[in-house]
Amino acid sequence: MGGSSLATRLFVSATAWVVVILAITGVILSSVYRDATERAFDRRLNLYLRTLIAEVATPDEPADRQFQSLGEPLFDLPLSGWYWQITRTDTEKGETRASRSLWDKKLPKLEEHGAELTAAGVRLGYVDGPEGQSLRVVERPVDLGTDGKFLVSVAGDATEIFDETRSFDYYLGGTFAALGIVLLLTTIFQVRYGLAPLKRISDSIADIRSGRAERLEGRFPVEIAPLARETNALIDANREIVERSRTHVGNLAHAIKTPLSVIVNEAAAHTADPFASKVLEQADVMRDQVAHHLERARIAARATIVSTITDVAPVIEALRRTMEKIHRDRDLAIEAKADPAARFRGERQDLEEMVGNLVDNACKWAASQVLVEVSVVPPEAPGAGPKLRIVVDDDGRGLSEAERAQVSRRGQRLDESKPGSGLGLSIVTDLAGLYGGNLTLNDAPIGGLRAELVLPAV
Repeated sequence: MGGSSLATRLFVSATAWVVVILAITGVILSSVYRDATERAFDRRLNLYLRTLIAEVATPDEPADRQFQSLGEPLFDLPLSGWYWQITRTDTEKGETRASRSLWDKKLPKLEEHGAELTAAGVRLGYVDGPEGQSLRVVERPVDLGTDGKFLVSVAGDATEIFDETRSFDYYLGGTFAALGIVLLLTTIFQVRYGLAPLKRISDSIADIRSGRAERLEGRFPVEIAPLARETNALIDANREIVERSRTHVGNLAHAIKTPLSVIVNEAAAHTADPFASKVLEQADVMRDQVAHHLERARIAARATIVSTITDVAPVIEALRRTMEKIHRDRDLAIEAKADPAARFRGERQDLEEMVGNLVDNACKWAASQVLVEVSVVPPEAPGAGPKLRIVVDDDGRGLSEAERAQVSRRGQRLDESKPGSGLGLSIVTDLAGLYGGNLTLNDAPIGGLRAELVLPAV
């Protein structure tokens, strides 16, 4: 059960104990009831036995008056399963008197079956009687001195004991089965109730990751409260680390940009000097490289923080209006279609940066039309989350496979006449990768380039 849930472990262990305890209890109760039934049956046989012994001990009574006080009609019914027998043991002839129910049969002697005398001077046991009946027999040797020695036996049909015990076992089994079901249902309730705080913590952590909450809130049992406290402390420490990283990145940006600006300004003042031109060229490369790596550091720092949820449609519409204003002199038709239910599992400014770079690139190269379409793709496999699919098409000249590979590399540009540093698609690729997404370039149906961005959705 190494990979099973805690609830399954508790339920299986509780079920096993319930079954074992009920089974042991059932066996014990059945045995106790059988012994009690057997003792009650033996008391009945002993009553008949004492009556017979009393009759034997009064030999002066007429023969037709003897043995009439047992009061059990089954002793007169042939082969009824109830028999008595008196055998004289001090003579070789072994005179025997028996109940009418025994007919010409004889009862086996328990002594011959190895039964020992009890403290009360009787023998008890089971034997096979006439017609293969199972009989419970009690016998007692009686010594009347000069009147003789006798072995007095009384037998009853043991089927009564077996039937009574079997009936009790049926009722006991049914009762225990119902009790077992009730106990299992109670166990399920107890497991669910007992583990509910863990489920609440799990749901709360999911809310934190999805941006619906910032901390684990509420009261928890004393056993789980330390876990909640440590989790909140870990979240706070994570936020502090991210904030410090952002601060360091910002400080580094300012520290590097100022000397670079000085270098660029000084070199620009001496453009006629080949050395100054080379310095200016390399300074631009350095600035682009610094901007790229600072952007990556900023993105990585922000991606490590617990994610938030961003509605996509408002972002797309805002970018469409912004791009229309920026490129209004080119009379571009920018059309946007966004699923109102589309939600990005991440920060708004990252989404704006990724989509903004793609749309801005499409507007720069488009002849007259740019299309932006946003849709939500259902999970591809069980346990996977939905995906956000953002497609940006333009009707420009498009790119060959070699050109697509070139523009995907950091800082590579196909046309130096177009504004920008050439880092846009590289930044989009890096940022999408940090969110577990990807960017692919293909041919657009309207004739130009299609940029397809896939990101995690809610």
